[in-house]
Amino acid sequence: MKLKGLRWWVIALIALATIINYIDRQALSVLWPDIVEDLFPDKSALERKQIYANISIVFVFAYAFGQAIFGKIFDWVGTRFGFVLSIGVWSLATIAHAFAQGVLSFSIFRAILGVAEAGNWPGAAKGNAEWFPTKERALAQGIFNSGAAIGGIIAIPLIAYLTIYFSWQMVFVIVGAMGFLWLVPWLILVKAPPGSHPWITEEEREYILTGQRRTVDPDDASSAEEEEYNPSTGELLSRKESWGVIIASAAIDPIWWLFVFWIPIYLNEVYGMDVKAIGIYGWVPYVGAMFGAWFGGLLAQNRLKAGWSTNKTRKLTITLGCLIMLPALLAMANPGAPAIAVMIMAVILFGFQTAIGNVQTLPSDLLGKKAVGTLSGFSGMAAKLGAVGLTSLVPILTAGGNYTPAFIIGASLAIIAMAAVWILIPKIEPLKKQQ
Repeated sequence: MKLKGLRWWVIALIALATIINYIDRQALSVLWPDIVEDLFPDKSALERKQIYANISIVFVFAYAFGQAIFGKIFDWVGTRFGFVLSIGVWSLATIAHAFAQGVLSFSIFRAILGVAEAGNWPGAAKGNAEWFPTKERALAQGIFNSGAAIGGIIAIPLIAYLTIYFSWQMVFVIVGAMGFLWLVPWLILVKAPPGSHPWITEEEREYILTGQRRTVDPDDASSAEEEEYNPSTGELLSRKESWGVIIASAAIDPIWWLFVFWIPIYLNEVYGMDVKAIGIYGWVPYVGAMFGAWFGGLLAQNRLKAGWSTNKTRKLTITLGCLIMLPALLAMANPGAPAIAVMIMAVILFGFQTAIGNVQTLPSDLLGKKAVGTLSGFSGMAAKLGAVGLTSLVPILTAGGNYTPAFIIGASLAIIAMAAVWILIPKIEPLKKQQ
């Protein structure tokens, strides 16, 4: 049996895994108003927010180190079994949240969830590098990233709806079970890489593999094929281009987590919304994120097909995304009505997703397939450590319900992300071994 367009089926499954990933992680923030009434009824509003921040910090710390751990795991065991391990463990951890009784147990289960969920990102980057030619990678990454946005759109109203019929404990069990259902089509469909997959057509195999080959001079058709650059970890970290990817990721990613963690809490604190009201408003920002993921991927693909270099295309798209975020982040200082606030958030997340898909393709633009997972893992770890820093500051920055300082920091981080790409990666192209 041959299946046309197999690569698109693979990236669609990875996007679906990302949707499940975000439903699982968002469950805590949406359910938090109910959880604190049940487990922490005697705590003040500030104490409740600090407890939530501490549990979230544990998650992001675990997520950060999980990125580096799973970057190596995916390079060792491959995409197929790497995803089985990642989603299997995180689904169990989500279900375990139903048995949490306090800060310690929530922190333990969030730590396990964080380590396992982290595998989704280096796994997606590696899957993208394996299954797509260079010119389609930004679009594939945009499709995958849109899964995070769609997960956010679905998660908040879905979880709010489930609370009508189930306790918060049972909601964790229901959403955790979805990951095990995903494993069935994944194991059936993704039998091997494209070079040896029995279901791929010869035309698609040739299209993928030819589009991944690197030549010394892309303008010279007779140029010999260049050997992929797969440096050791030490050599990888000695290159300034690697640090450009790492710093850009560490700067831009906290902007996303600022909203992932705090949208429901923000709506509850600033506008007095309960879980059901949050379900009505809280999904709107993720619509902007979904369209941004598609826009960033399609823009990059369009420019590459028009003959632009990878360097010019990536830098344009990353810069455009950051420039969209800047004024919107500053506008959050005084958004007015809740409907206006969530619309401004949608613009911010549109800009973020426009940029981030192209930031995440940088490892595959610079390195060979055997090193992509490693650099993706390190940059992902740095991104989550940056998110830890901002998340830990939010309760202090937002004392009294004023979130303006947090949004100003977010705007500054967008500038740093742009600078890291432009300064530390003078030309985005396949790196060569240092002489």
